[in-house]
Amino acid sequence: MPNHEVDFYRDTWVRYLGYANEVGESFRAMVPVQVVRASYALATAYVLADTVDKGWKMFKKDGRPKNVLIETGDALIWQTLASVVIPGYAINRICHHSQIYFKRNYCRIPVTARNLMTVGVGLISIPFIVHPIDNGVTLLMNLTYRRWVKSSP
Repeated sequence: MPNHEVDFYRDTWVRYLGYANEVGESFRAMVPVQVVRASYALATAYVLADTVDKGWKMFKKDGRPKNVLIETGDALIWQTLASVVIPGYAINRICHHSQIYFKRNYCRIPVTARNLMTVGVGLISIPFIVHPIDNGVTLLMNLTYRRWVKSSP
């Protein structure tokens, strides 16, 4: 069995920092928009930290600017899509449509309770979207960016 190096940013608990914005989106109905924006700032900081880490490792391993840029670009695109853009949009839409559903079908329940139900739906959804999104973004990257940079001179 090959020896697999543990990636601090993708194989440990630190990966969940990339999902801070999904937690923020889940609470959007109950917290000020600044809290949601702060959750995106935390997720973006995680993305940038992983990007710098991947670029630095490639710099130490190879040192050629082209390869460092390719590796850095790969990490930045993958993390932006898999950690911020796609899951943030998915949870936002799940919560939005849950809120509409609860308002239409449970109008006798107080607004605060319906908002709490929406938060619950959002939070419960996060574990179910993580791996499919990560795998989908990896497939997308393999079919596009990674193929393009591999074939470039």
